[in-house]
Amino acid sequence: MRLLKKIHLLLIAFLIINSLSAQEKPSSTKEVVSGKINGATISINYGSPSVRAREIWGKLVPFNQVWRAGANDATTFETDKELTIDGSKLPAGKYSFFIIPNEKECIIIFNKEAKQWGAYKYKEKEDQLRVTVKQQIAKSATEKLVYTIDKNNIALSWDNWSIPISVQ
Repeated sequence: MRLLKKIHLLLIAFLIINSLSAQEKPSSTKEVVSGKINGATISINYGSPSVRAREIWGKLVPFNQVWRAGANDATTFETDKELTIDGSKLPAGKYSFFIIPNEKECIIIFNKEAKQWGAYKYKEKEDQLRVTVKQQIAKSATEKLVYTIDKNNIALSWDNWSIPISVQ
């Protein structure tokens, strides 16, 4: 009977330790960045993956395919006022945010279907706005994907690319 109790306690201890070690921090953390441009409050919610010694542009993120612009859930972009994005109007609202990268430029997509997981159910007919921008080669690599909101620009930085988007 004593041996059975010891085995039972060892099994419980093993299960507790195993479940605690399984609670690792996810490799792609959820992030939010907010800021103001010309009086409009902008909020971007995204999953922030790491490079982790992988080739990103053209490999992990294939060229000429719709990408969720982050990890896990589709990235969302929300504004409380109408904005001008690279010369085109974007009404106030919440959008899923996608990018179609290629070697020379990126197509930026604001899609009316804000709640999506990845880009698996992306529908072009739901696009509110598409603009084309040129990415820049960054001076230094960015390990974790990050969005920044400046005076009149939003940028996605990851690995050796920065993708600036003019906002007014």
